[in-house]
Amino acid sequence: MSRDVEPRLLRSFVAVAEELHFTRAAARLYVAQQALSRDVRRLEQILGAVLFVRTTRAVELTADGERLLPQARRVLGAHEELAAAFCGPRVLLVDLNTAGPSSGRTVLERARELAPGCELMARFESGLTHAAREIAAGRLDVSFGYAAGLDPGLRARLAFAPVRYEPLAVLLPAGHPLAGLEEVPLDALAGETVYAGAGNPRTVEWTGLARELFAGRGIATAPPAPVAVGKEEFRRVMAKTRNPVLVTVDFPDMPGSVKRPLVAPVPLSPLAMVWRKGFTHPALDALTEAAAGLAAERGWLETPPGSWLPAALTPVADRG
Repeated sequence: MSRDVEPRLLRSFVAVAEELHFTRAAARLYVAQQALSRDVRRLEQILGAVLFVRTTRAVELTADGERLLPQARRVLGAHEELAAAFCGPRVLLVDLNTAGPSSGRTVLERARELAPGCELMARFESGLTHAAREIAAGRLDVSFGYAAGLDPGLRARLAFAPVRYEPLAVLLPAGHPLAGLEEVPLDALAGETVYAGAGNPRTVEWTGLARELFAGRGIATAPPAPVAVGKEEFRRVMAKTRNPVLVTVDFPDMPGSVKRPLVAPVPLSPLAMVWRKGFTHPALDALTEAAAGLAAERGWLETPPGSWLPAALTPVADRG
């Protein structure tokens, strides 16, 4: 006996079993009576059992038909539950890199307003190098970051949309000689050792951006440090190393430190939204609309005169 029983055949059987009348069952299913009879015969052939006794005056279930009816109802019920679970868009997993304020979070919040019927769930993967692999593997849907440094083979599987040229800042330990400035000229960091995620395999793209920015300016990249999760651990590690940290202007304030924007020139990090090529979802549409709207409203894709951008910009033109 074949085990591949189509739900349509079971639906036909249940309708006849409940109506005990082929004409009424066919009308209930909006099919021709001939097609309904054919489905019932097909099911009987698959199961190797006679399910109905047909006479000119009545239709009755056989013992095998009585035995099948509750099982068929259970199977159809499970089939309906499965269909209901996937009748609408699934949850969209959006990586924001950090639990604090960020341009990605601003885009996410706007997208939730634009698509209130969709569920956009935040994740925090800490770095696009790692998140891009998760996206390609289908474990994440969307992330944000500087994508120019991604492996070309991986990048070919991803789509991109521009979000913002993010101004960079420096996080300074309290009491640092530069902490009293409202803005820190980039050349003022000459002789400093600045932490930019070196040694963290999840944030290789950020370290590469920093090294390009520091090159020729007398600014050293700090060696690997323990990856700190949470404000208290970050404060403890920063107090121990005393190294300034390269961050974006939206980076959250940290205890025992001050954040100062970098100027002369204003360094910018090209932030892109990243997803799998060919992937479609109503919430993804909302995210792209939100990013474009915010960029237009807030000038996120404008560059100040004399600003600095990395030589290899994020491939923002490829939308898959």
